[in-house]
Amino acid sequence: MNRRFFLHNTALTVIGSGLVAAVPMEVLATIRKRVSPSEVIRVGLIGCKGQGWSNITSMLKISEVQCVALCDIDQTILQGRKSDLQKINNNPTLYTDYRKLLENKDIDVVIVATPDHWHCLQMTDAVAAGKDVFVEKPAANSIYEAQLMVAAAGRYNKIVQVAQWQRSQQHFKDAIAFVHSGKLGKVSSTKAWMYRGGTTPLPVVPNEPVPTGVDYNMWLGPAEKRPFNKNRFHYEFRWFWDYAGGLMTDWGVHLIDMILMGMKADVPKSVTALGGKYVFPTDARQTPDVMTALYDYGDFQMSWEQNLATGVGLYGMQHGIAFIGENGTMLLNRSGWEVRPDKVKDSPKMEAVAWQAQSDRGLDKHTVNFIEAVKSRKKETLNCPIEAGARVAINSHMGNIAYRTGETIFWDAGGNKFLQSKADDLVKPDYHNGWKMPKM
Repeated sequence: MNRRFFLHNTALTVIGSGLVAAVPMEVLATIRKRVSPSEVIRVGLIGCKGQGWSNITSMLKISEVQCVALCDIDQTILQGRKSDLQKINNNPTLYTDYRKLLENKDIDVVIVATPDHWHCLQMTDAVAAGKDVFVEKPAANSIYEAQLMVAAAGRYNKIVQVAQWQRSQQHFKDAIAFVHSGKLGKVSSTKAWMYRGGTTPLPVVPNEPVPTGVDYNMWLGPAEKRPFNKNRFHYEFRWFWDYAGGLMTDWGVHLIDMILMGMKADVPKSVTALGGKYVFPTDARQTPDVMTALYDYGDFQMSWEQNLATGVGLYGMQHGIAFIGENGTMLLNRSGWEVRPDKVKDSPKMEAVAWQAQSDRGLDKHTVNFIEAVKSRKKETLNCPIEAGARVAINSHMGNIAYRTGETIFWDAGGNKFLQSKADDLVKPDYHNGWKMPKM
C-alpha cells in the first residue's frame, strides 16, 4: 500500500460504526472553565451508548454545557455514564423513560442518540416540550417520519441540528465550494460509495431472556414486538428493517448528503436498485451487504455502491464521493479531496488540485455550531438543520425502497407519494405496542 493510497483511506472513524471516539473525562477536566449560572446550557442525553456518548463528550468541551440528565434502557450503561460524568462535577438525574426526562423544565437541550426507529417520536416530543434538539443521523427511519420532523421543528420554532458533522468540516466545505465554482464544468454524473472491508458474518443465534437491567419493551418502542435477540440489540440493530436501513442509512446519509449539497438537489425523479446478501448469504442480517442504487435527478445521475466484502472501493478509496465533470473529477472523503483533470489528447482541461487533507474534528465543530445557534436563536446558522437532514434521509430511504420492492420507483413530488403501490406502502411505518405516530 503506497503512501497516497493510505492517506486517501485513513479512517477518521471506527470503520465498523462511523463512531468518533468519545473524549476521556480526564481531558474534559482540563478543557472546561467555570461559567456563571446564567450562562449554563443544561443538556439531557437520550441514548448513552456509542455515538450518544461521543456527542455529549464533544458538547461538554463547551464550558457552558452541563449534562443534567441521562436516559437509557440499559441500567449498566446508565450507571457507568453517570459515574464518568461525576468526574467533571456533572451529576445527572437518571431516567429510563425519555418522556420523564422531557418533563424536566430545567433541561434546555436534548440529544437524541437512540436507534433510528426512535428518532422521529423522541425529536418531535422534545420540541413539543420546549427543548432544542441535536438528533443523530439518519434523521428518521422513514420518508414520512422525516417530513413530520421538519413540520414539528417549524411548528414549535426550535433549533434542531442533525448530527451529520461532515457539514462542519472545513475540507468538505472547501470541496463543495469548488464544485459550486463551476471549474469542473457541467457535472452530469456523481458517485458515492462505501466498501466496508473487514466485516465478518453476524452469526444466527437463538432468542434469549432479556438481559438483567434492560427495559426491552422501552427499547422496542414503536417497533414490532419480537423476542429478545442480541443480534437486534445495541449496535447490530442497524442491519434490521424494523429499526434501521443498513449501510445506506449508516454511511449513505453522510456521503449522499455531500452530493445533494454539491448539486443543489432535492429528491430524484426515479430510483433503481439491485443487490442482495451476496457476501454473507446465511448470516443474521436482513439488509443487503452488496447494493447499487441509481438515482435520476433530471439533469444528472447519482450512483450509490455498498459492499461488505472489500475495503478497496472506487478510485482506490474505501469510501468516497465523486463529482465527474466535463473538465475533471473531484474525489472527496473524510480524509480530504483532490481534483483529477480530464484531458484532450495530452492536454489537461483544467488545473489539477493536489490532495487537500482533513485538518479538523467535524463533530467538535458541529456541536459548537449547534450550541452557538441555541444561544443566538438563529436557525439559519445551523450547518445541518432538520430540513437538510430530512432531505438526505428521504433520498437514502428511496434507495432502500427501490431495493426492497425490486422495481424502478418514481416519485410524485406534487402528490408526495410513489407511483408504485408497493413502494408507497413503505413510505409510512406502522407503530406498535401502543405508541402513536406524531401528528402535525
